[in-house]
Amino acid sequence: MTDATLLIVDDEKSTRDGLRMALEDSFDCYVAADIQEAMTLLKSDPIDLLLTDLRLAGDNGMDLLDQALTLPRPPVAIMMTAYGSVDTAVEAMRRGAWNFVTKPLNLDEVELLLKRALRSRSLEKSNTRLEQENQQLRKKNRDSKRGLENLIGQSPAMQQVCDLVTQVAPTRATVLIEGESGTGKELVAHAIHQLSGRPADKMLVVNCAALSPQLLESELFGHEKGAFTGASQRRIGRFEQANGGSLFLDEIGEIDASTQVKLLRALSERTIERVGSNQSIPVDVRIITATNKDLRKLASKGEFREDLFFRLNVVRVLMPTLRERQDDIILLAQAFLREFSLENNKELKPLSDDALRMLRSYPWPGNVRELRTAIEHGVVMSNDPVIEPRHLPYFLSSELEADSRETSPTVTQISEKNEMQLDSDEEFNLHALEIRTIRRALAHTGDNRTDAARLLGISRRTLQRKLKELT
Repeated sequence: MTDATLLIVDDEKSTRDGLRMALEDSFDCYVAADIQEAMTLLKSDPIDLLLTDLRLAGDNGMDLLDQALTLPRPPVAIMMTAYGSVDTAVEAMRRGAWNFVTKPLNLDEVELLLKRALRSRSLEKSNTRLEQENQQLRKKNRDSKRGLENLIGQSPAMQQVCDLVTQVAPTRATVLIEGESGTGKELVAHAIHQLSGRPADKMLVVNCAALSPQLLESELFGHEKGAFTGASQRRIGRFEQANGGSLFLDEIGEIDASTQVKLLRALSERTIERVGSNQSIPVDVRIITATNKDLRKLASKGEFREDLFFRLNVVRVLMPTLRERQDDIILLAQAFLREFSLENNKELKPLSDDALRMLRSYPWPGNVRELRTAIEHGVVMSNDPVIEPRHLPYFLSSELEADSRETSPTVTQISEKNEMQLDSDEEFNLHALEIRTIRRALAHTGDNRTDAARLLGISRRTLQRKLKELT
């Protein structure tokens, strides 16, 4: 028998006693014949489970349900009746019942249903506790580090990031944020700006990998009318637009050599020139950059200007992977549950124990972005009281993961050496883990590289580069 308490309410003594004898091996059972007796028991000592008849000697079991659910610690309630109908079941669920059974009762089914209800209560408690911890952390961030509200995490790695952001934000120093795709580099950039003292609404973002060299130069510095074919009027660039604020340059490692020269001058002299003009324009802009590449290594190989790297790398923030901050996985999952439940007009549901274990054990090559996508999938797909593993994306399942290792046309390009490494060192080798993840993405998308890149949370250009490195 568990420590769980069960209150059985029925106006027929034979039914009460029969249920008590059938269930007392699994629960600490109490019985009551009417609403008044039931409420006396419920108020005297918190009850975990309530199994009540709909008809109670002239009273309505719905009234007992309403009263029980107003208690400080309401029980998980299951209604039973010989007069079951869809409308009655819907009404009972609408008013807060966890489930509904009809007479004559199948005692094995009733016991199983009660155990499931108890498990649901346990999961709700666990998730409530995690939610409270998350709220306390958010309050702590709001009170002591205003601007870090979106940086969720209690792990030492994330606390180091928050401490560094708090220290560097009020200065004018240029910040370089490095880390794998999906680790939250843009969130850190926004936090730095919010804590900088510059106008809150004056931070502009440019994705350097999304624009051609000519377009990127014009986007950053602007151009004069007639500066090039199609320049029908003057354009004010992002540096001028961000004057007095911050400019976040994402994927800074992708900019071409010509733009690197102009960016170096802007950082050195705090002036810019529009394309097609030789007039210097002073700007006061806080520069924050981010990359998933190792800029120091690129600079040493001559693939990135070394002098520009030194200008950008005044303060370096290295974002930890989700694998390095596993203690934060559940906190992040809770935040995403709330976000997507609200966004999709869905009831906020807890994650089951199995789902929590699955989240903790998965290596998350796509980092926080991949976790966010997985939780959104779970919220959308679950129609049950809790989110189970089957509601989460396929790639979290070890069985489906094994199935996805079958060779696809692109996968065959990966060398035999890498295949052997994948089998022997997969658990510990990051290179092998990257191979496996790319293979799964390509297999899942039918070798569509655009869709695979989107699934991995990287650009198509980055995926193509990685494929070359692996072949």
